[in-house]
Amino acid sequence: MSAATVTASRTFRLPDLGEGLTEAEIISWRVSVGDTVTVDQIVVEVETAKAVVEVPCPFAGRVAQLHAEPGQLLPVGEPLLTIDAGDARGGEATEGRGGDLADADPHAIYREEERAGSGNVLVGYGTGAGSTRRRRRAVRRAELELHDHAREGGERERGFHDHASGGVERDHAVLHAPKVISPIVRRMALEAGLDLTRLRGTGPGGVIRRADVQAAVDAAAKATATSTHTPERDLAVVQAGGETRIPLRGVRRAIAEKLSTSRREIPDVTIWVDVDATGLLDARAAINAASPDRQVSVLALLARITVHALGRFPELNSRVDTDAEEIVQSSAVHLGVAVDSDRGLVVPVIRDADRMNTVDLAEALRENVEAARAGTLPPARMTGGTFTLNNYGVFGVDGSTPIINHPEAALLGMGRIVEKPWVVDGQLAVRKVTQLSLTFDHRVCDGRVAGGFLRYVADCVENPVTALALI
Repeated sequence: MSAATVTASRTFRLPDLGEGLTEAEIISWRVSVGDTVTVDQIVVEVETAKAVVEVPCPFAGRVAQLHAEPGQLLPVGEPLLTIDAGDARGGEATEGRGGDLADADPHAIYREEERAGSGNVLVGYGTGAGSTRRRRRAVRRAELELHDHAREGGERERGFHDHASGGVERDHAVLHAPKVISPIVRRMALEAGLDLTRLRGTGPGGVIRRADVQAAVDAAAKATATSTHTPERDLAVVQAGGETRIPLRGVRRAIAEKLSTSRREIPDVTIWVDVDATGLLDARAAINAASPDRQVSVLALLARITVHALGRFPELNSRVDTDAEEIVQSSAVHLGVAVDSDRGLVVPVIRDADRMNTVDLAEALRENVEAARAGTLPPARMTGGTFTLNNYGVFGVDGSTPIINHPEAALLGMGRIVEKPWVVDGQLAVRKVTQLSLTFDHRVCDGRVAGGFLRYVADCVENPVTALALI
């Protein structure tokens, strides 16, 4: 072999994704063997215990080998892919598949698609039962079963799957990545259970655009309306005996381990108290009337009261170091707030919440809630909390005995606010009443401290004007 044909190969290994993460599951490859990649091009999507992450490659060249399959769990440091960097004497790699995109303006296409919103697919504390990763895996497995039915009943239009092609087409789909630039397009396809390798893009160079995905989804819906079969994206993997089995992997596994650790290690106790929240609602209305451009929610007021109360009862703003056999009290309040999103329960953390005034805390809370529901929270903003606030009243319930967010020592919850008969100055009246509950680690304090904290928070809720003046 002549020197001119010698290529330099470099292996890109799964990098350290931070936050103490030691492994990640391969969700999907963005490149295939033979593709030409550039420096910092996204090559693979992986799911860690914290989030779904798009991983860029630090090398340029042609993809020579992919070292893992979708669904495979890979430890940090293991090979991801091998890149042939071109002529060993410094020549550039020749253009591979995907070179027909050279005439397109990927940045313009990307910007056009991104106008629809964020393309990040990040998940935090939990994912819902309709997790796109599990749904996608279920679709792929169910496809094999449906292929048998398709052969018996003839070809049936399924919009974006052609089962008549059999295993050859499935192998082809694995080896030939779709031409997609915008993460918005990938996200739409994942949520719809759509196989992008079966789509023909109408963008420059054959790039798949949002309109192409939407057209495929609409076609599938139309075909489903005249079919007696369940749409593929709604299928579950049904095992013998009618059981449905969902893999406990990625985020769900992290949740299971964390909650199990909490139950196993923390001797938790829950106490609660009914509170007249009429004054809190009146105070919120007055604050918002005075500052219409910077609205404050009830949860924000409760958060402000909570961080102030933790200053008076620091025992609850702590954690237990079991290895050192020490209780570690935090000097700052990093407030976690449980948020329900399409991806499940997410707990963003507002750092140094004790240094914020009421309006600033309300804005930080609103920003974190919006980011959590949009799926744009990075893992770093979902860790490091010292105390968690949970508004489970949004689900229409009065009380709860939640599991503490390990390794924290306590969690304050608020139930729904409803009208109830209440005695005020010896007279019966109709008031806005809610229930506050505190679940705490009995190792860090006894009932006197926990009860004192909860009673102080309740008093502040019932007399918010006086309390907020002192904060």
